[in-house]
Amino acid sequence: MMKSMTGFASVTREDEGASIGVTVRSVNHRYLDVQLRLPQSMTAIEPRIRSLVQQYVSRGRVEVAISIQLRQPPKLEIELNEVFATALASAMARARAVGLVEGPLQPGDIMRFPQALTVREQPAELDAAAAAAAEMGILSAVEQTLTDLDVMRRREGALLHADLDARKQGVADLMERVVVLARAGDQTLRERLAARIAELTADLVVDRGAVAQEVVRFVSRSDISEELVRFRSHIIQWTALGAGPEPCGRKLDFLLQEMNREINTTGSKADGEGVPELVIAIKADLEKMREQVQNVE
Repeated sequence: MMKSMTGFASVTREDEGASIGVTVRSVNHRYLDVQLRLPQSMTAIEPRIRSLVQQYVSRGRVEVAISIQLRQPPKLEIELNEVFATALASAMARARAVGLVEGPLQPGDIMRFPQALTVREQPAELDAAAAAAAEMGILSAVEQTLTDLDVMRRREGALLHADLDARKQGVADLMERVVVLARAGDQTLRERLAARIAELTADLVVDRGAVAQEVVRFVSRSDISEELVRFRSHIIQWTALGAGPEPCGRKLDFLLQEMNREINTTGSKADGEGVPELVIAIKADLEKMREQVQNVE
């Protein structure tokens, strides 16, 4: 089954412990290239996430972005700026000494000055059970996202398969037309050579058998039987690969190179009216197929 290398899927999971979001994007790439973005606190499960991706994707650049928001309240840290507080107390003491203020320095007085206190939020620390639950939640969300991605890639792959099959049948039909024209060209060439030889040897004694062999040898240079057999073989292999369960993009790309090689040789050997135009048409269709195959896993 053909799969496209491009796709997108996103999943959000909500429960009493956390909110988990997973987004997966895949694009064309020669090999499998997995890019992960996940919270630093969850880096321990990165190998398991990569293993999950490899179960669903064999080729392409895959970007996996994971976010998690824990529902536990954050831990607060409050730090006193002792240098500032000491300087403030000293200034208040001097103010009292000259009668500007009365009474001792109160905690509320310090809190009026933002320079005196620094409040920081620290991520909530999970116990072993909560951490394990968060990891399992992430892995489950990643697997669901990859499943959704696979559905999209299969759907697009079916469209690619239909398009490529139509183009494959088109080039196969054009090749059969080349065969017909090339055989007609061979027959015309034989007749033209025979007429010319008869004209040149009219007044000479020649070995007709040897002349006939030379004519056959000359005409055989334009024989495309080998190229035709290989081209048909590539068409059969293409059909089998497209219907098979394994990823086939790289193999199809190789077959296209071989098919292009055969049609180039055919174009240089075949002699027949209309053959060059058909060869150009086949090469154009093969190029369009090559562009499409770049999207196949």
